[in-house]
Amino acid sequence: MKIISKLLVVNSGEIAIRIFRAAAELKIKTIAIYTFDDRYSFHKCKADKMVSGCFWIKGI
Repeated sequence: MKIISKLLVVNSGEIAIRIFRAAAELKIKTIAIYTFDDRYSFHKCKADKMVSGCFWIKGI
């Protein structure tokens, strides 16, 4: 059985914050994708890693 080690969240609302909270409880690393307009959003602060949605980085 494979274990989830990283979780990519492509949402910036309340649901994203809940996902980050649950993932932290389960010790799962999280990555937030954000746009230029969302650069000051709260969901970005809750993630372990933040990546601008303008660029897709291979092997995040």
